[in-house]
Amino acid sequence: MPPAEPPTPIDASLAASLRGLDRNGRLLFTTRVLRMFGYGFLAVVLVLYLAAIGLDSLTIGIVLTLTLVGDTLISLWLTTRADRFGRRRVLIAGSLLMVGAGVVFSLTSWVPLLILAATIGVISPTGNEVGPFLAVEQAALSESIHDARRTPTFAWYNLAGYVATAVGALSAGLVSQALLGTGVARVDAYRAIVIAYALVGLVMAVVFARVGEAVESRSGPAADDGIRRRLGLGRSKGIVARLSVLFALDSFGGGFVPQSLMAYWFHLKFGVEPAVLGGIFFGANLLAAVSSLSASRIASRIGLVNTMVFTHLPSNVLLILVPLMPNVQLAILVLLLRYSLSQMDVPTRQSYVMAVVDPDERSAAAGVTGIARTTGASISPALSAPLVASAGFASLPFFLAGVLKIVYDLALWRAFSARPAPEELARSGGRRTAGR
Repeated sequence: MPPAEPPTPIDASLAASLRGLDRNGRLLFTTRVLRMFGYGFLAVVLVLYLAAIGLDSLTIGIVLTLTLVGDTLISLWLTTRADRFGRRRVLIAGSLLMVGAGVVFSLTSWVPLLILAATIGVISPTGNEVGPFLAVEQAALSESIHDARRTPTFAWYNLAGYVATAVGALSAGLVSQALLGTGVARVDAYRAIVIAYALVGLVMAVVFARVGEAVESRSGPAADDGIRRRLGLGRSKGIVARLSVLFALDSFGGGFVPQSLMAYWFHLKFGVEPAVLGGIFFGANLLAAVSSLSASRIASRIGLVNTMVFTHLPSNVLLILVPLMPNVQLAILVLLLRYSLSQMDVPTRQSYVMAVVDPDERSAAAGVTGIARTTGASISPALSAPLVASAGFASLPFFLAGVLKIVYDLALWRAFSARPAPEELARSGGRRTAGR
């Protein structure tokens, strides 16, 4: 549990939050960087690789959907037990699942085996977080930082991830383009990226093994009610359920245009090659990093929920505008503008979940809400992949994504605008209580 409120104010600035990281915090930031590099590295070429090994658009959509479904089920099982099994053990297990999925994808084009690896392993077709990592790392970081520093620390945590994703996307484009330039077949050039992804998972497992015991839950024995046994939740289950429904809607919308399918759309519509695709998503993820870091300052002024909503709405309007642009230059410009706003809700959303649940339920709460997001995102690619590959409906996924995400923003504001985080109540003179 974070230390009790001290009598003197805590320096909650961005710089102080970064300087205050202990050894475990620095190791968790390192694994975040490694993982998000791997996700960005793979996402740019994943659909191109699956197409190169002979899968049609419908099968690709099914593989992407089952990848996310499998991530959902594995993550739900692991994250809701992380505080009992041990957070480090769960993080190492997730890393080894990355290794297994990457190895199988690199070795076979047999669809049943790909589906099996996609379902059991951990692969990110979106370039975003999947697997048990995010929930467990958030809970581990929250154990050792004061509430006042949680949002800026999560802002740095997300910035590190976005920069790593950007570098991974750029690296994948440059590496695959360089291999193609030397005469390597497309399938082998893309396969090299998949193999590298597996190696990233192996390195992560080594780093997680060095994390100290202080990241483990310090709570007492869990309550013995049924829901607690199944999901690791007790008093927080009501608010977690409401947030999970809304987060699932947001991710269902976003799943229509994951980064891998967006890259595929640019390739099909404008003939954009891998090196340029890598550059596009390098820039996009750098802008996402900056927007993430800006979030804590905005939240300190207008609150976590308002920041989540009012920065997300314009980004979703820009998403709708991307396919309406008449040329590739304008489409890229609008996409980059969208990324400059789209991720301000991420550290604020993560901080809000940690704030409004009981401290001994943080791993489970982050896991369940994260699973809800993955579940929502897992359904959409099977619907959108055939649309992206069709001449007449290629733009439809962008429209569906933007509209659904706008509905989420409005519903979130209506449901939670009157329920600030406890530390926001404390700053405004309200009584500080545990959220439920």
